[in-house]
Amino acid sequence: MSAFTRISGVLHAESVSLVDVAAQFDTPCWVYSRVALEAALDEFQDQLIGFDALVCYAVKANSNLAVLDVLARRGAGFDIVSGGELRRVLAAGADPRRIVFSGVGKTAAEMELALTTGILCFNVESAAELERLNAVAGSLGKTAPISLRVNPDVDARTHPYISTGLKENKFGVAYEHARALYGRAASLPNLEISGIDCHIGSQLLDPAPFAEALDKILALVDQLATDGIVLRHIDLGGGLGIRYRDEEVPTVKAYLQPLLEKLKDRPLQVLLEPGRRLVGNAGLLLTRVEYLKPGEVRNFAIVDAAMNDLARPALYGSWHDIVAVVPRQETTAAWEIVGPVCESGDFLGHGRELALAAGDLLAILSAGAYGMVMSSNYNSRPRAAEVIVDGDRVHLARRRETADELYALERCLP
Repeated sequence: MSAFTRISGVLHAESVSLVDVAAQFDTPCWVYSRVALEAALDEFQDQLIGFDALVCYAVKANSNLAVLDVLARRGAGFDIVSGGELRRVLAAGADPRRIVFSGVGKTAAEMELALTTGILCFNVESAAELERLNAVAGSLGKTAPISLRVNPDVDARTHPYISTGLKENKFGVAYEHARALYGRAASLPNLEISGIDCHIGSQLLDPAPFAEALDKILALVDQLATDGIVLRHIDLGGGLGIRYRDEEVPTVKAYLQPLLEKLKDRPLQVLLEPGRRLVGNAGLLLTRVEYLKPGEVRNFAIVDAAMNDLARPALYGSWHDIVAVVPRQETTAAWEIVGPVCESGDFLGHGRELALAAGDLLAILSAGAYGMVMSSNYNSRPRAAEVIVDGDRVHLARRRETADELYALERCLP
């Protein structure tokens, strides 16, 4: 079953009409498809048959507990970047031995939590972090399993804000320093070297840059072996993109095959960290038109979702397809789809050809990744509800916030 299709002209999530979702849960509302989440994970796992491999979902893409629960039940591991994400995946039932901890700024408290939990591996991103982790592990009487995230200085050919594998990026250990830093790690008493990690960016559409990066990483693996440092796993990161508009998007098979071909004869466990590819096209943002405001230069459709709900268009200039839930058979016009936030940058789409009336429902597609997780309460706007559709059933995954909750932690002066 396709995740989002039209039945008798009305857009549905699986077997549920989005008109019914809006009536039950109001708008704006995030809507996810369970079948789409499971199918996206299966696509990776199917390609890894025959390998000792683990798919660690990148939690930063969408951290809703119900989404994590669906993926954990399907056998996913998790890639986290904060202590908060660690607590989330544990609350969703994740196996600690299937969790890797990435991120450039791990605090001592976060390290303690992860060590006490017993995670699979720390992806270490600097020499200073290596020393801190050794000290924290020693204070607990534990040994920390580590890999170094090595920056191969390869251009991922993606948006500069989501490119992570170049020398100017803050992520990872410089390739030319990695061998010496592995030597330092081997000398530290409270660390156990487990693997090597590499992640060059997000929304990757061309397999070539990562194949180039893998060649450099494998050369380093061989150099380390001559130093007596034999690795147990290689973490290839994530970043495989999705189709938002008209991109040529490789299949998981086409993307992974050249990488797996290089690894088939190596005794290394393979870890992958997909995020956007698992959840991006499994979700949408449901919104309602509040006002139509035709103008001499532009026509504005003011909807109840805004940049505080979906930041990607304002932050990256990103395109999300926007469609009517119940299309009108009238002449279309070009509309600026904008929200009520008091910023000129509050837009969700420019120049969209739609036939609209006040009260119409719109679906902002491909919004399952970096949507709700990047939302805010700007303009004191409560964050939207999240639901997961499972066949003909709808489950509330997160209730809508209330205005009172926005300032519940605040206090006036005495």
